Amino acid sequence: MITENPIRRSASEEGAHSRVVSFLRDQLISGKLKAGDLLLPERELAAQLNVSRPVLREALRALAMVGAVEIRHGVGTVVKRPDVTALGDVFSFMLAHQADVIGDIMEARKAIEHHAVRLACQRATEQDLANLTDALGSIIETIHEPEKGGQADFRFHEAIVQASHSPTLVTIYASIAQLMMRSHLERREKIIQIEGIEEFLVDHHRLILEAIVARDAAAADTLLAKHFEIGADFRRRASLRVAGTGCGTVKVILSHLTRKEIGQ
Repeated sequence: MITENPIRRSASEEGAHSRVVSFLRDQLISGKLKAGDLLLPERELAAQLNVSRPVLREALRALAMVGAVEIRHGVGTVVKRPDVTALGDVFSFMLAHQADVIGDIMEARKAIEHHAVRLACQRATEQDLANLTDALGSIIETIHEPEKGGQADFRFHEAIVQASHSPTLVTIYASIAQLMMRSHLERREKIIQIEGIEEFLVDHHRLILEAIVARDAAAADTLLAKHFEIGADFRRRASLRVAGTGCGTVKVILSHLTRKEIGQ
């Protein structure tokens, strides 16, 4: 039930609330606090931060909601490593207000994956390569299933980012994973009926994997750029197909682009 007069914090309370959040963030960055550590008792922490205990409790509850701390009754407040899915929920709500959220997410995805694939060529372990190989196998197995195929496609690209071994890239990518998955599924449903799409999906992912295995960062980056470019072309042509025009040249264009990438 929504009250007619919602409770609002005063400017001083807002400042106090921010002090609590800033304190925890700064302590974590400096290494003075780490996951598993117990915060000072409420009375001492409120005095140290010069905030009231009610404001401190409210700030800690807010931090608990995003997974930064856990309030254990009878024990105290314990620092936690935030669950990235909580951040993903925040991003989803924030970005959902944008008119072209999928297009914007696609731009962010490209930026992350282009850097990640270069790092993956340097840092990928045998397990990372095995994960990519498994993901490629899933793409092949689910090639005619829009939902499972979209999930397999996403898993392959996610494995590239994980193979970068960059905690920041992995965290950012995971935080927008929900929106990217939606994008993957929507795109797969649009293009699955286009003639030649199976060849593109399998061959291009395989070529990217081969470049990573060969530790060829330039080739992997170029292939990824072409992958996004050709995928966008397929989506445009899928839209034309729905409109009843322009579908006859798809296979010819795919054949030309695929031969160019393979070097034939």
